[in-house]
Amino acid sequence: MARVLVPLANGCEELEAVTIIDLLRRAGIEVVVAGLGDGPVKASRGVVLVPDTTLDAVIDDDFDMIALPGGLPGANYLDEDPRIHALLQRMAENDRYTAAICAAPKVLLNAGLLDGRNATAYPGVIDGMVTDKARLLSDPVVVDGRVVTSRGPGTAMDFALTLIERLLGADKRQEVEAPLMRT
Repeated sequence: MARVLVPLANGCEELEAVTIIDLLRRAGIEVVVAGLGDGPVKASRGVVLVPDTTLDAVIDDDFDMIALPGGLPGANYLDEDPRIHALLQRMAENDRYTAAICAAPKVLLNAGLLDGRNATAYPGVIDGMVTDKARLLSDPVVVDGRVVTSRGPGTAMDFALTLIERLLGADKRQEVEAPLMRT
């Protein structure tokens, strides 16, 4: 069974976090939701999310993917946490997926994971930070090797479905997507 870590920080974008968690679990993926600290996480619009565990409790566990929800200041807290950077780098070194949406691609950028890659993010978040090492696109979801990025709350469903497809294939994506009545 595929296993995905979704770290949550106060100020995360709740629509993105819940969409990622919900759709991946619908696909039968084991999703571990880990708070940066103990207790509930208050998201950017005041929704309170209760993580399954803390990041410290699962930091050494094995995952197939790490998926970072965006939102501010949540993405800033992820970016300022050395544990997140170390985990992202370890995932990349082990040829695992790293994924981020909205403001969270800046965490991938600052961890050095966007060098030589195509990526996308919420407009204005990483535009001035991107160097000639990375190429910023305006697509809703961008997949470049084992790095997946997306633009924002409105692309969260496409992002989560793409994560399912990367981990379990196109047939599983279709199986999860069909009952959602997107078309």
